[in-house]
Amino acid sequence: MIRMSGVAFAYGNKPLFKGLGLELAPGNMYGLLGKNGAGKTTLLKILTGVLHTDAGQCEVFGENPASRPPTLLRELFFIPEDFSVPAMRLDAFVSLYAPFYPRFDREAFDDCVREFELGPRDKLTALSFGQKKKLLIAFGLASNCRLLVLDEPTNGLDIPSKRRFRKLVAGALTEDKSFIISTHQVRDLETLIDPVVILDEGRIIFNRPLADISRRLTVSFAKDEPDPDRVVYSERVLGGYTVLEENPDGRETNIDLELLFNAVVNGREKIARLMESEASHEQHDS
Repeated sequence: MIRMSGVAFAYGNKPLFKGLGLELAPGNMYGLLGKNGAGKTTLLKILTGVLHTDAGQCEVFGENPASRPPTLLRELFFIPEDFSVPAMRLDAFVSLYAPFYPRFDREAFDDCVREFELGPRDKLTALSFGQKKKLLIAFGLASNCRLLVLDEPTNGLDIPSKRRFRKLVAGALTEDKSFIISTHQVRDLETLIDPVVILDEGRIIFNRPLADISRRLTVSFAKDEPDPDRVVYSERVLGGYTVLEENPDGRETNIDLELLFNAVVNGREKIARLMESEASHEQHDS
C-alpha cells in the first residue's frame, strides 16, 4: 500500500527527514505516534501529496502522491489537524464534493451525520470546531476511499463524540480499507490502533502489530521502584510504579500504549533487542 525509501525533507535549511523509510500494508489501522516536532504531520502531508519530498521515493498504491493523479486522489481522504470549511450548508457540501469519490455512500454518510447529531441544513461556518471535524469524519468514512489519513481526529470532540468516533471507525475497517491515525491522545484511540508506528527525530524507530508487542511485553504494577536492569521501562504513578517488562510465557496481554511509547522513545535499544529476539525465535520455529 505505502512504500517510502530514502525520503529526505527539510523546511528551508532545517532538515527533518533524511533517509526515512516506511512500508505499510493494507487492511490495518496504523497509529502514528511521536513527540511534538517529530514530523508526524509532515509525513502525512507527504503521503497525501500536500508536500513534496526533497529526495527519495514515496509510493501510495503504486503511484507518486506528489503528482496528485486523480486515480490516487479518489482513493485518499485526509483530515488535517487544522482545516477550513466553505461557507455553505452541509447538504450543499456533500452535493459538491461527493462526485469526486466514485464509491461515495450517501446512506452511510446520513447515518454518520445522525450519529454525530448534525443536520443537512446546518451552515458549516456556524458549526463549532468539533462539529466541523465530525462532518469531515462522516464524509471521509462515507467516501469509501481505500486510505483515510487522520491527523489528531479526536481533538475538539467531546466525550460522547469520541465514543461515537471509535464505534464508526471500528466498523469501517475492511481488508480493502486502511487508516493512518496520528495522535497524541493515545488513551482515546488505544482500542483502535494496530499496528503501532513511532516516529522520532525524523526516523521510524518502531513499527509493530500489537500481537507481536503483547506476546513479548507485559504491563504490571509495583509498589517499590523496580531495578532498571530487570525491567524494560517503568514510570512513577500514584501509589507505586507502572512497569513494562518482558512477557515470560508469550501469551498475549493488554499493553498500555502510552507506556510503550515512552519506553520506545527513552530506551529504543532495549526494545529493539527484545523485538529482534522475538523475530529470530519465530523464524527458527518456522
